Amino acid sequence: MKEIKLFCPATIANLSCGFDVLGLCLDNAGDEMIVRKVNQKGVRITKIVGADLPLETEKNVSGVAALAMLETLDELDFGFEIEIYKNIKAGSGIGSSAASSAGAVFGINELLGRPYSRKDLVQFAMQGEKLASGNAHADNVAPALLGGFTLVRSYAPLDIIRIDSPEELYATVVHPQIELKTSDARSVLKQNVSLKSAIMQWGNVGGLVAGLYTKDYELIGRSLHDEIVEPLRSVLIPGFDLIKQTAYENGALGSGISGSGPSIFALSRGKETAEKIAKAMSDVYEKMNLPYEIHVSKINPDGVRIL
Repeated sequence: MKEIKLFCPATIANLSCGFDVLGLCLDNAGDEMIVRKVNQKGVRITKIVGADLPLETEKNVSGVAALAMLETLDELDFGFEIEIYKNIKAGSGIGSSAASSAGAVFGINELLGRPYSRKDLVQFAMQGEKLASGNAHADNVAPALLGGFTLVRSYAPLDIIRIDSPEELYATVVHPQIELKTSDARSVLKQNVSLKSAIMQWGNVGGLVAGLYTKDYELIGRSLHDEIVEPLRSVLIPGFDLIKQTAYENGALGSGISGSGPSIFALSRGKETAEKIAKAMSDVYEKMNLPYEIHVSKINPDGVRIL
């Protein structure tokens, strides 16, 4: 096999209570990527369509992730070219950089005969995230590679648990067309939190994980509460409070900031409810005359996939 075409999915990270440790994989929003084996050594980004991003390998998240992976292997007498077809806007809050990072390492791994497992690939994709945001977080790249929900139990050593999604769980994500850089969204966060807030937060993380395992939709909904990050970041997102209230009024189990924003997600039981929420969210931004994109998606159980 000399060439592979991939679907590189969008993701929702944090999921309210799980800052930097929880994420899920979307099913119908994502980029496409072509990775091919070539005679010239190294990694080159040869084409990017849909976004103004650097072609230089060391300045592109997919290139950095790929190089991190190749550094761990015996020197190859061939190299790789990568073409990226971006459908996820940078700074959207649904894992644009993670999709590129995950796709690159997955594609190269396939062309090399899978020397690494999908879980092994997370550590390399994290280096792309470090380039994008200054922080090597795994809450987007882990679900992008593994599918379903993922919990990062520990970063040192890296310990990731994949969790199956309840079958009827759907995500609705609205992206107001403003760019909010992850680095800017991180700059508003406090380095210390009160013990009271921390206790509430880790109770919700435990509740959300338990709800996913037991397929208890009501418990999932009760647990989708962010005591620490959302109050600080929500002021950066136009219409956030109204969008969240509208989602609840139309049947959402829970709602919050997707990643670092500005996208806002809602989880619901069943496609019909998810689409009702999407219509209501759309109406809010229509009245505000704010351009937006909206996605309704099942939870993707597979992660990056071959097309």
